[in-house]
Amino acid sequence: MGDLKNRFGPGLSTIFLALVGLWLAGMVLAPNLMMIDYALRPNLPPSAIGGPDDGWSLANILYLAGEPTHRSIFFKTICASGLVAGVTFLVCYPIAFWLAQRATTGQAAVAMLLIIIPFFINEVLRTLAWFIILAYRGPLNSVLMDIGLIGAPIRWQGDGGVLAAMVYAYILFMLFPIYNAIESLEKAQVEAARDLGASTWRIHTRVVIPHAKAGIATGFVFTFMLAAGSYVAPALLGSPGSRWFTEIIYNWFFEGGDWNRGAAYALVLLVLCLAVVLATLKLARVNLTDVAK
Repeated sequence: MGDLKNRFGPGLSTIFLALVGLWLAGMVLAPNLMMIDYALRPNLPPSAIGGPDDGWSLANILYLAGEPTHRSIFFKTICASGLVAGVTFLVCYPIAFWLAQRATTGQAAVAMLLIIIPFFINEVLRTLAWFIILAYRGPLNSVLMDIGLIGAPIRWQGDGGVLAAMVYAYILFMLFPIYNAIESLEKAQVEAARDLGASTWRIHTRVVIPHAKAGIATGFVFTFMLAAGSYVAPALLGSPGSRWFTEIIYNWFFEGGDWNRGAAYALVLLVLCLAVVLATLKLARVNLTDVAK
């Protein structure tokens, strides 16, 4: 607050803070309060709204606890989102380390350009591209059959297809935080560890990863939250046996017409995702202020 006042003056800084407060109140606080209100109220016809039956209860949330199919999909979504974050980390870490510590300025610029350009296209079209690639008679099966790795086409749609599409869709949210963290590591520290006889594995586990833990935690938080709340990839690439919890929420809102139960499901997903994120930060010994940097 003091830095803002010194830079822009008391009048302009007050306007900035007021605009931020209005944005948070209108776009974050108000929708979430409405969702909580919907989640705690029963789904009533318009004539019964405001009547004796229109009160707060945990009935909509308890319905999820008593519905085994929805409950299993819920926990599967949470676990699968963690898997998406883990696989994305395994894909992004070597790239981030190479960009930050090994690549020349020209190589890093070209690599960044090649990584970013596909994301000029919106998520739906990128997911449709994965749908074409993973189709039963798509290019992936054709290439694998031509080189003799498979004898017949494989149905990639399902959990594998959803995982691949999500890892690709959220790769930037993992790559850039890790890259920014590793870039601040002095190359001399890595060279010193190597000169002292440390193996490559030991260098990364004892020097690079501890230094970059804030960036890694940030990437995990972003990727996990985005994966848990994703709808496009599961809807286009999933199968009946690989439903995502967001699809059930969508069905309650737009097919079942029960906004109250849909809001309750969304509230449970939000609360558990926040709990998982806070637990992850606690285990990594990273503060929210480090994530916000």
